[in-house]
Amino acid sequence: MRQSQHTLSVRTNGKGLIEFTDDVARWLSQEGYTVGVLTVFCRHTSASLLIQENADPSVLRDLKEFFERIAPEYHPYAHDTEGPDDMPAHIRSALTQTSLSIPIVSGKMALGTWQGIYLFEHRSAPHVRQVVLHVVGD
Repeated sequence: MRQSQHTLSVRTNGKGLIEFTDDVARWLSQEGYTVGVLTVFCRHTSASLLIQENADPSVLRDLKEFFERIAPEYHPYAHDTEGPDDMPAHIRSALTQTSLSIPIVSGKMALGTWQGIYLFEHRSAPHVRQVVLHVVGD
């Protein structure tokens, strides 16, 4: 049993979902694992992670619109020192995930045919987000 870690930088253009499955797969293939578990962890409180459909872009658009409705900007939040998009970003992050576990089978992530790994940026401004990859296995 061994383990490896790596940090990816994911650039965002503001609110939205950014797929980075290929970046994770590329790193994982270089590490040479056959079986194990991959943890993907977002180091931020105003962005999150999702495994979501990567075939139909309307899924991503609908998700973004849904989160706009349930955590709107310009609501009278107590936490407003970092701008009107900050507290809604924290709420959206709390409702999603900051960590994913993905099995490794035969050297590859055991994702379904239409599944992709996404960073969900909840802030309006562009950011560079740090995502830590940690794999344990053989």
